[in-house]
Parts: sequence; structure tokens; C-alpha cells
Amino acid sequence: MTLTPAAFPSARLRRTRQSAALRGLVRENTLTVEDLIWPVFVRDGEGVEEPIASMPGVYRRSVDKIVEAAQEAADLGIPVICLFPYTDPSLKTADCAEAWNPDNLSNRATRAIKAAVPNIAVMTDVALDPYNIDGHDGFVENGEIVNDRTVEALVKQALSQADAGADIIGPSDMMDGRIGAIRTALETAGHHNVTLMSYTAKYASAFYGPFRDAVGASGALKGDKTTYQMDPANSDEALRLVARDLAEGADMVMVKPGMPYLDICRRVKESFGVPTFAYQVSGEYAMIQAAAQNGWIDGERAMIESLMAFKRAGCDGILSYFAPMVARKIGQ
Repeated sequence: MTLTPAAFPSARLRRTRQSAALRGLVRENTLTVEDLIWPVFVRDGEGVEEPIASMPGVYRRSVDKIVEAAQEAADLGIPVICLFPYTDPSLKTADCAEAWNPDNLSNRATRAIKAAVPNIAVMTDVALDPYNIDGHDGFVENGEIVNDRTVEALVKQALSQADAGADIIGPSDMMDGRIGAIRTALETAGHHNVTLMSYTAKYASAFYGPFRDAVGASGALKGDKTTYQMDPANSDEALRLVARDLAEGADMVMVKPGMPYLDICRRVKESFGVPTFAYQVSGEYAMIQAAAQNGWIDGERAMIESLMAFKRAGCDGILSYFAPMVARKIGQ
């Protein structure tokens, strides 16, 4: 039933904006610490916290420092920490074998976190780009990023992460059929409770630049990723991808990047009603931080406003480099 609102002056919509108490009473969406996943970068060494120039306030951390970050996240109430490795260039090869090495950076960090901070969930990334001499998410053959051979490698990578104790595995590669192959392999190996958060609608975006700096993939990348990541002009295709990944065994789906694709978040949530996440990617973070550092915007307010946009669009959670800052703000 559609109601016709009262006319002015009987209806004064400013009435419920007059005080913080009234604004809080009628607020439609709420951002909580439980909505946050904190992406962090792990590197080799000990006692290392290395600043990333293109991402102010973000660091590459050695495993011991990643454990400290996980404890900080748990103390703040952040439920999930997500690992991305900065792989030594000498370990990047055409066969990407380091991706499923039980003792690679990601797996060592996972085991260390689960031993020291068992109450926080660990999410890992499944894709070959941190280990690929070509910088791509899949194997390159005669200039083509091949699908089926890549999926076989991604299965091995996912199994190694599950064996290390990962709670959530996030395939970010955008190969066809990888969710079904990974889910089948996990079930066969007895990893029945490992959750799959599929990077379902991952766009070929210009907003990933600082991330590629952070994981050391920028210099290695040959060409672009437009043959496997989504065309930014497409929307209906995202729904087809969500339907496919859910049918193959995804537990949760993700839209990436975030703010430029809020319409996709809304369509996914309304169409499927499944746990829907967005990744506020490195370029989004860097723009807000750079503008704030130049005094052009109020960085703290812009941070909260940007994350609230995801909630308003229907997201159940957000991966954001702002996570610890937001958690402290909410805690205040």
C-alpha cells in the first residue's frame, strides 16, 4: 500500500533531524565493527612494518607483526583479517608453485594467527598473481590467460590454505568454474566447514593500482586483465556470475571495487538475498587519504560516510583498509 504523505506544514521532515537522539532513533542503517574485514599485507622478515607509499597508514608486515595486527583487530572486535602476501620476486615463477607451498607466507601467517589469536577468523586470497612471473591471476600461454589449467592450480592453492587453517577462502581470480572445483576439492579433503567468499563481480578497474604496489605485482604485470575481469560497463552480467557461483557452492559473494559499483551491490542483494560483501579497494582508500592529508576533505567523516554507503546499498560487510580506524571510532 502506498501512502500519500501529509503536505507542509503538517509534514515537516526536518522534525526528526533536530537532535542526535532523534536522528539516531530514525536512522535506517547502522555501521558496526562486526561489518568489517581488515585486509593486511604480509612479507618476509622479522619485526618488519614497511610503509606503502601509495596507501598512507598501511604497511607490509612480517609474520610476527601480522600476529600483532590480528590481536589488535580481535581486541577492537573486528571479526575477520584477510591476508595478502608480498612475495619475494625470486619466488615468482611461470609454474606459480609457491602458491600452494605449505610454508608460503600466507600459510605461515595463517597458522601463526590461528595459534596466537584463535578467536579471529582468517580469510585468504586464491589467485596466482602474487606468485606469477607474468603478474596475472592465471597461467599465460601464447599471450592468453588460460582457464582450465589455472583452475587446477587454484584448487591446489585453496587446499593448502584450508590445511593451514583458513576460515574463509576468497577466490579472486575470475576464472570460470573455479568455485565448483574448489568446493568439490574441499569437501573431498574433509574441509566441510571452510567458507567460500567468491569475488563474484570483480571488475577490470583502474582502482587497483596501490594494491598492486603493495603486493609487488605492478612491475610484473604484462598487459591487462580485461579478458577475465568484468567490463565496468556491465551490470546484468554480474547477476549471471552470482547465480553461477551460488550454484557451484559459494557461501558469500563479493563485489569489487566498492563505491563505483554500489548499484551492483544493491542489485545482487535484492536479486539473491545472500550474504553480500564489497571490497573498498586500495584506490578508493588512497583517494580519501590523499584528499584528507591535503586538507581538502574531513578524512574521518569521509571514511565513515563511504562505509555507510555500502550498508545503505545492502552489503552485509565490507573489506576496508580503514577497518581499525573505523573500529576505534565506533568504540568511542
